[in-house]
Amino acid sequence: MQIEPDLCRVEDALGILVGKWKPIILLHLLNKGTTRFNELKRIVPGVTQRMLTKQLRELEDEDIIVRVVYPQVPPKVEYSISEYGKSLEPILMAMHEWGAAHTLHKMQLTKKKD
Repeated sequence: MQIEPDLCRVEDALGILVGKWKPIILLHLLNKGTTRFNELKRIVPGVTQRMLTKQLRELEDEDIIVRVVYPQVPPKVEYSISEYGKSLEPILMAMHEWGAAHTLHKMQLTKKKD
């Protein structure tokens, strides 16, 4: 595959996916399906409510996830992967596999140096 560097759209894709929490949020939604906000906050340890809200809004703005608000007290908000967002699954899986292989590679390099 040959991509002309001046026409490369990788930066566009990374602009949507980059963020400490976005890949983790997406993988949880892909695995669990529809999930309430508080459940996401619980299963993504370390994320603040403000940051989770920000990351979810950015993903929603890109049509990667769908947000549904139920008119009740207290408010119930659920998030799920959009049909369009499901197209990211093979990309995220490939990135995960590459990351795992890279971690192993780095461990092997470290052992060789010792």
